[in-house]
Amino acid sequence: MTLKEFIEFQEGIANGEEYPFTYQNEEYWISQNPEGYYLTRVRGSYTQEFDTSEVLFKNGTIDGRLIAEIYMDIEW
Repeated sequence: MTLKEFIEFQEGIANGEEYPFTYQNEEYWISQNPEGYYLTRVRGSYTQEFDTSEVLFKNGTIDGRLIAEIYMDIEW
């Protein structure tokens, strides 16, 4: 994912979109409901929960790394 795509990805999530994506051959999903935003690894259904999309992108991690640190390796 390019930086431009990452910004569009963040904007889409903030506007109510939900996206599946792949990182290092693992499937993930970002979803939401009225109670919060969720970053889920499909295998094992491991989920991180956040109050806002901004907090998700600030604190959400995959393999111990922030999403902002690995966006260039994310495929969507």
